[in-house]
Amino acid sequence: MQKKLMFKKLVAIEPIGLVPSAEDQLKDFATEVILHDNLPSGNEEIAARIGDADAVLLSYTTYLGAEALEKCAHVKYIGMCCSLYSPESANVDIAYAKKRGITVTGIRDYGDEGVVEYVISELVRCLHGFGHKADGSKIVAWSGEPREMTELKVGIIGLGKLGGMIADALHFLGADISYFSRSEKQEAHNKGYRFKVLNELLTSNEVVISCLNKNTVLLHKEQFQHLGNNKILFNVGLSPAWDAAPFNTWINGDNRLYCDSNGALGNDDFLEHPNVYCMGVSSGRTREAFVRLSEKVLSNISDHLKRR
Repeated sequence: MQKKLMFKKLVAIEPIGLVPSAEDQLKDFATEVILHDNLPSGNEEIAARIGDADAVLLSYTTYLGAEALEKCAHVKYIGMCCSLYSPESANVDIAYAKKRGITVTGIRDYGDEGVVEYVISELVRCLHGFGHKADGSKIVAWSGEPREMTELKVGIIGLGKLGGMIADALHFLGADISYFSRSEKQEAHNKGYRFKVLNELLTSNEVVISCLNKNTVLLHKEQFQHLGNNKILFNVGLSPAWDAAPFNTWINGDNRLYCDSNGALGNDDFLEHPNVYCMGVSSGRTREAFVRLSEKVLSNISDHLKRR
């Protein structure tokens, strides 16, 4: 009978968001499992927590770089319990890990449904004037009177999985969809979505929704000039999609910004700005999302062990 391959020691250096049943299943993949329930204070503590472990898990709230990893000679596997879109945007030094022969895995598309619901919810509130802001003041209907999404011109920046889901949801409600992406997409064309270069997209749409990867900035001074005034901007990425200076000028016009998390806003000084609507939470972190996250993390570990 073939012996089951396992790690000797698996350590989660911070809370990783797995559901309890998935945490229990980690014991099937390692002789020893240690799960930390708070954030490490820095590289020294990260290295101390990893110690002689050969497998490490982390979420998106801690950066695991060469300074910590070089003190941990036994690490062979790093499982990111969060989105991994590119080495440049990852909170793991993947280039260093590759030099060391360390496998790094991540997951994608586990919290998109909640983000789509957030965009619909906030856009409806904005257009109709439903509800109140965090300071208790009444939300004023965007155009001064309640509106539907019927024929609302919406531009999507980044038509990946999440951007595509948002486009489909808003299109179903009657919005007129155009998009900017690295390339034109035949599937989007078949649905009637029009590809536009970025500046044209910004100029021609009343609502613009940025769905970019973390640390991707496409909105510079020129782009805000094209975006202009009387516009609604959503950012559903994990970090700001703009340069700070031109954004500061734009947000002081007759405009609104919607984002779910402080990370997407990028600067807490704007939290009290009358034109900024920030929920202060990640809309993708739902009960269902944690189940999908858990399944994908366990699948990555299992697949890795099978390939050893």
